[in-house]
Amino acid sequence: MDPIKNLVASTDPLANEPAELNAEEALARMLTGPRVFSDNNPAAAVVSLEDRRRRKARIAGGLLLGAAAVTAGVLVAANFGPLTTAPAPAVSVTPTEANPSPSVSLTPTPTATPSATPEATPTTAPTQAPTPTIPAAATTAPVVPPVQVPTSQTFTFPDGHLSFTYSVGWSVKTEPGPYATEADKAASTIAKVLDSSGTEVAVIFNGNYGDGTGGLVDRTILDRAVVPGVRATSGELVEFGFSSYQSQYVPYEGPPYEGMPSPQTGPVDGPPTYIMDARLSSELKAGLSSSGTNQVRVPNGIMSAYVQFDATKNPAFATPAAAKSWMGTTQYAQLKSLLLSLSYK
Repeated sequence: MDPIKNLVASTDPLANEPAELNAEEALARMLTGPRVFSDNNPAAAVVSLEDRRRRKARIAGGLLLGAAAVTAGVLVAANFGPLTTAPAPAVSVTPTEANPSPSVSLTPTPTATPSATPEATPTTAPTQAPTPTIPAAATTAPVVPPVQVPTSQTFTFPDGHLSFTYSVGWSVKTEPGPYATEADKAASTIAKVLDSSGTEVAVIFNGNYGDGTGGLVDRTILDRAVVPGVRATSGELVEFGFSSYQSQYVPYEGPPYEGMPSPQTGPVDGPPTYIMDARLSSELKAGLSSSGTNQVRVPNGIMSAYVQFDATKNPAFATPAAAKSWMGTTQYAQLKSLLLSLSYK
């Protein structure tokens, strides 16, 4: 039985073959050994040389596909790993069958380092400086200050000494002033100021001439202020003033005479007189005093400046309350500004 047993074992493809036999030796043994016949389909138990070669090729192909699958898995896993993951080590596959076809040793080809995914956490700080943010340009137009429109203009007398300012829209016309001698004629000038309607509203005189009279009045001062640009030759201050005068009877101081009427005292019948001018401070006293004069002596002669009220109105204001109300008008502010702007150089 031993020869038969060995023959059957040698024909079994799943049995372990001796390492020293190959396909040709096994076939020779089968053909030269004793012939034993059986009714168990011996043809199915005998594997041909061609079948054994195909089987080995299939086993080698399966091992190759398995190694490729393992390599692909390593590469896919590397793509999901952190940035610092090292490449997978080489994989060697050794078949279990004796004397296989040339062994397969698969070493994965190094691939490019995968780009960082949102889940990856960099281990080092970025070296590139952040891009500075440039503020957006202003979309609003720059604020342009309004153009300053002049509200006044200046008039200067021919000799260049006396000047004043007056409102834009008003005008000044000049004419020769009074004089005592021919030598004073050229230096005597009257400047008449007209408002925008052409009405004469102020008179300023400069020259070497002076006259006038005065009387006793009861003066009520409604407004006053120092004129900074003019100083009398005596050194006294010059002031702007707006006042009302109520004339008073002048007491008789002479010797009595036959038929002399009884002396009268107190205010003279009639409305008050309104004066708005520039004069010495000593000429602007409240209460009973001389009406005085608005003539101010300056180095080149006499200066006289006053407001010209409407000559058809007597008095210029119907009541003291009307005069005080006029002080709040634009015209009053313009005339006051004109007198305060007087300047002598």
